[in-house]
Amino acid sequence: MKRLFLIFLIVLPMLAVSQPKIIFDTDFGGDADDLGALVMLNHLVNKGECEVLAVMCWNVEPYAVSAIDAVNRFYGNPEIPIGARKDHGDYLQWQHTKVIADQFPHSLRVGDVEESTALYRKLLAEAEEGSITIVTVGPLSNIQRLLDSAPDEHSPLSGNELIVKKVKEFAIMGGQFPSGKKEWNFDGDMPGVTMDVLSKLTVPITFSGFELGVSIKSGEVFNEIDQNTPLYVGFRHFSEFCPWLNDQYEGKIYDNATFDQTAVLYAVRGGVGDYWERIGGGYCQPDSVGGNGWAEDPTSNQSYLKLLWETERMAGHIEDLMTNNF
Repeated sequence: MKRLFLIFLIVLPMLAVSQPKIIFDTDFGGDADDLGALVMLNHLVNKGECEVLAVMCWNVEPYAVSAIDAVNRFYGNPEIPIGARKDHGDYLQWQHTKVIADQFPHSLRVGDVEESTALYRKLLAEAEEGSITIVTVGPLSNIQRLLDSAPDEHSPLSGNELIVKKVKEFAIMGGQFPSGKKEWNFDGDMPGVTMDVLSKLTVPITFSGFELGVSIKSGEVFNEIDQNTPLYVGFRHFSEFCPWLNDQYEGKIYDNATFDQTAVLYAVRGGVGDYWERIGGGYCQPDSVGGNGWAEDPTSNQSYLKLLWETERMAGHIEDLMTNNF
């Protein structure tokens, strides 16, 4: 027994060190995949598979921060910091933020949280070298602002220097690979932002593209889960009001593309050689209108994921992760 206890004391710190340290940057409130990804992250935190240092909110409509706080609280992680892009935005009925904020307890509004750049700089300054994985599942303006940020009370380094020193990898959901036309996360009604960000980032990047998530359909199984959960409430509201689903709405949740959950799954569990193949030997070339190509370069540290599992199997796996059935 004593020997087993000593082994436990040795292994426990190793497990803690091996946990990915995640900053999750999301346009929460639009497509319901952001909600599914955040719920996944909460369950993975609770299982001890990762640590979420913060959620950075790209969406500027007034209920997004409150809804993120409500989700984190519901799933037992109210201490996760939230940062926000503090521009002005209006609530749209098809977004599921207000319905979640109205139905579930929360204590934060957008005025209560730090601006995303300041929180990024604080967290990176406090982190060990090469320890952070940044997962982006929305447009990249928060990253652009971080890259361009100047030294401050948190660090004498520029934002770009902080990223080089502290960030292990970016897991970016966006683009289409090896090439494709306009995609929302590479566009975001912000011409040139993705071009600017990718021209400055020098740390490794793994892309989870549109073509990966669009083939994985998930959500319909939520019709059978507890209706008093953010997962059910948000996905049902999205099924009812989103522009590309509401014409078929009959009072239930419909399957939808599973974009953001793939980036979270990669960032936490890896899975190269199991879930997916990593395609390297090149780098992403975004254009100014949300499209991109893939340029060959064997020295590049960029790659994109190609699914190895059958799509139905991956959909079921991700649904299990979202419903804590793992």
